[in-house]
Amino acid sequence: MTYSYAPRPVPLPSASLATPDHPPSAVAARRQEAGARATVVLVHGAFADASSWNATVTRLRLAGYPVVALANPLRGLDYDAAYVRGRLHAVTGPKIVVGHSYGGAVITNAAAGAHEVRALVYVAAFIPEDDETLGALMEQHPDSAIPPLPQQTFSYTLADATTGTDVFLDPVRFRASFAADVSEEESALMAASQRPVSVAAFGQPTRQAAWKKLPSWALIATEDQAIGAPLERFMAERAGARITEVAGSHAVMVSNPGAVSRIIEQADLATR
Repeated sequence: MTYSYAPRPVPLPSASLATPDHPPSAVAARRQEAGARATVVLVHGAFADASSWNATVTRLRLAGYPVVALANPLRGLDYDAAYVRGRLHAVTGPKIVVGHSYGGAVITNAAAGAHEVRALVYVAAFIPEDDETLGALMEQHPDSAIPPLPQQTFSYTLADATTGTDVFLDPVRFRASFAADVSEEESALMAASQRPVSVAAFGQPTRQAAWKKLPSWALIATEDQAIGAPLERFMAERAGARITEVAGSHAVMVSNPGAVSRIIEQADLATR
């Protein structure tokens, strides 16, 4: 089934958990309920960092959820999945694991066999199949409506004297391709602080797709100019995910964190 949220402004809560709409007593009650709630583990994708989840983290914490926003190494799918799997093992209790963009491929691999993962949530994300690479997915599902990403590369020498190559987005064209519905000021900060990703990330295959054994949810960003809504929808349907469509750019967790946090809460409530 596909749901749809109409875009609407969501007020950003203050740094304090107590607000006029959520007085200290209500916050305390929510904290007492936190033991029944899964820890939400957020995994960012390429050209981003953990701060892209800040507004989502604020909303989830206000709702009483323990939250961990990981720093995805972006060194390649095998390396990143192993790192995130290790972090998942370090988080005690039930977990809802959320991935954005390339982070979706990472959680697909990392959550396979991970202890106490209740559900996967994909946010404008890749959801690969066993033995599938992200490069192949993009080649097999081209979208003529989406301009090529303004990718730039640089090489560097590794400790073993071999050469590594990373990819980043042209900061001048970052907003149009990645965060078109984010303010110019915030998208400029995102462009300046973007994390490059190793080219290996797009050529390494998925070893074991965790969504085959775990229930999954997917947010389709209908205005995504990076992956594209048709490919996101294809992957989500193939994975049997519960789909919600949201009018938003690839950086939908920045522009519409309310929609993202609601889907995460749905996944938690449905899997308790």
